[in-house]
Amino acid sequence: MDFSPAAPLASLVVSTVGFGLFRYGKHEQRLPQLVGGLALMIGPYVLGSALATWLFGALIGGLIWAAARLGW
Repeated sequence: MDFSPAAPLASLVVSTVGFGLFRYGKHEQRLPQLVGGLALMIGPYVLGSALATWLFGALIGGLIWAAARLGW
């Protein structure tokens, strides 16, 4: 567990983006954004460091982008 100020900040930013994606996915009935938003909201609770949180957010963001690009 990382107790630096960067870890809660990264968690807050990634979770906030996840909440926005979740609401968008729910409103537009888009499954990739809905599931990706849930993952971004839940993921920072299990990850310990700021770097892991940022990398997780980038990975999920890339997967959402790819799913949208493929027309899901």
